[in-house]
Amino acid sequence: MRKALLWASTNPFLAERLPRMGFVKRATSRFMPGESWEEALTEAGELATKGMGTLVTLLGENLNSIDQADVVLDEYLGALQDASEAGLDLEISVKLTQLGLDFGPEVAQERLRRLAESTPFLVWIDMESSDYVDVTLEVFRNVMLTNTNLGLCLQSYLRRTENDLESLLPLDPSIRLVKGAYREPKEVAYPLKRQVDEHYLQLSRILLKARLNGGMARPVIATHDTRMIESVNRMAVELGVGKDDYEFAMLYGIERREQHRLANSGHVVRVLISYGSSWFPWYMRRLAERPANVWFVAKQLFRS
Repeated sequence: MRKALLWASTNPFLAERLPRMGFVKRATSRFMPGESWEEALTEAGELATKGMGTLVTLLGENLNSIDQADVVLDEYLGALQDASEAGLDLEISVKLTQLGLDFGPEVAQERLRRLAESTPFLVWIDMESSDYVDVTLEVFRNVMLTNTNLGLCLQSYLRRTENDLESLLPLDPSIRLVKGAYREPKEVAYPLKRQVDEHYLQLSRILLKARLNGGMARPVIATHDTRMIESVNRMAVELGVGKDDYEFAMLYGIERREQHRLANSGHVVRVLISYGSSWFPWYMRRLAERPANVWFVAKQLFRS
């Protein structure tokens, strides 16, 4: 199932045709408040009333021209301005390929720096497929020299991630830890869920210890797996890490009860809201992260 979903995420034919179909739109509406920024902003305001911050991302990846990177930059700059005027605790998460990475690291680096300079909040960098890891780390380190309000996403399914994290710790970086959902060979990524989960908990412990040892940056545990959430919470208690010293990030529309439960129990919770018309590859990868989500989507369709 996971292989089939990842294959679908890279299929241009499906990406062009399936999003037009009504039943597919109904399935995705549970996980996206809408395709427009205005709809995302409205939902961010609603989540704020429930004590949760938001992390917003414009869906899309590789571009055909540098001009498209400027369109993405302007979109994010406008979003940050709107959020500031609304007084919202809202951060953004960007893919460097959306900022022109395929046209050279310096292209994405300059646009990332402009985003970081435009807001006091963190600007998060999404990690993409393994081919982009080295250049993403390079851009992150370079911009951190002048703008420390950056966060970086790391993927526990990549075998290299523990070494990457250890090399980054001297920068005291904010790290959002996810499992990962790109098609990768087994030499690059752990093939078994059990291995990915074990690595996730190892990395979580490293992040929590760094915080306990005086780090000021934020460890962000991004998962919907309630067993993993319980394990991280037990680990934090064992280490003596307070609830305010780490946070949870969860996708809009998934495990809503768990989001509310965590927030009501004093944990910091941030909800990732995605918007934009280029949602199909992202949606397929979210299903592939946990194929049990397919059953969840099917239930939503029947209810609709």
